[in-house]
Amino acid sequence: MDSTFDKLKTILVRDYKGDAETLTLETPLQDLGLDSLGTVEMLWTVEEEFGIQLPSEPVDLPDIAAVVAFIDALVAAQKPGNDGGSTPSTAASAKPATPVNPNAPVTSTTPVP
Repeated sequence: MDSTFDKLKTILVRDYKGDAETLTLETPLQDLGLDSLGTVEMLWTVEEEFGIQLPSEPVDLPDIAAVVAFIDALVAAQKPGNDGGSTPSTAASAKPATPVNPNAPVTSTTPVP
């Protein structure tokens, strides 16, 4: 079974020409050429491929680790029969700098030109 990071890396390599050899959890989205609009577009793909529903409130996603944690939190929160108390296991090594609210909309720290 692929980890969240592996699935996200596949998307970033396929759709954003990321280099699979150099992508790490610490890679800033800005290094992939993703500004705020690009981040939203990437998350639409994530929404489809992970079968999750994105919230409408903003969330800060500065790097791949934050995106992985955000995805894991959404998957856990939206899992059928979830009581909201489960902790995403695949995000253990990908903790964002600030807590992830799975109901928050997506934003990026990347400035829009």
